[in-house]
Amino acid sequence: MATIINLIKHITLGDCLDILFVAIIIYSLLLLIKDTKAYQMAIGIAVVGLFYLASKWGKLVVSQWLVKNFLNYFIIAVIVLFQGEIRRFLTGLGSYTFRRPLILRSFEERLEEVLMAVDYLAHRKIGALMAIEKDISLESYADRGTRLEALISRDLLVNIFTPHSPLHDGAVIIKGDKIVAAGCLLPLPSSSPPLDLLTRTRHLAALGLSLETDALVIVVSEETGTISLARGGRLEKMPDRENLKTKILKYLKNQ
Repeated sequence: MATIINLIKHITLGDCLDILFVAIIIYSLLLLIKDTKAYQMAIGIAVVGLFYLASKWGKLVVSQWLVKNFLNYFIIAVIVLFQGEIRRFLTGLGSYTFRRPLILRSFEERLEEVLMAVDYLAHRKIGALMAIEKDISLESYADRGTRLEALISRDLLVNIFTPHSPLHDGAVIIKGDKIVAAGCLLPLPSSSPPLDLLTRTRHLAALGLSLETDALVIVVSEETGTISLARGGRLEKMPDRENLKTKILKYLKNQ
């Protein structure tokens, strides 16, 4: 206890800033891997770390030697296992702007238009793919489509995805209250997708973009009319409109 009190007395402003920066980095990483497969991997790595500390304190020579040799490859393992999450984290740092709260507020004002369009498309089993930009810019994907820069509206979204229209096959990129572009090509996941998605290009594209960026991607199946939401490399079916709305707002607000 005396040692702890002595350390507290000698804490400087630099030490406080150092602790704050480390806490922010750890918190950001936890937010990044939350609800993804990487979260379980991170727990596994933490368990290995605790095992190493226990073997060190207990002077378990063989166990300590095994874990220490494993730690030599720890950095490489982290880079390989979390390459997608690391890429999103670094890209997010470079893409963040102080205009984000304003962009989010403008999107909230037009969210009902998006939900009405999704409802209409789902009831008529019209396939659709809508990517909602968060922190990481989707400009490179918007450049692959047709620029619109139009205010979000139910009628425009429905017209874009109506079969045989020129832009119905690609994705719509949404930023704030604007439809930035339509007919955009999205990346497919590099890893093997689930067997039930092998023939569903829209769902694969949604997964691919959610792995590359922190975007939210809404998918409407033209086969069943099912609405799904992709985020962080996971695809989740939405049972109803209110559930979809809650999930979108909660994710965009980092809750």
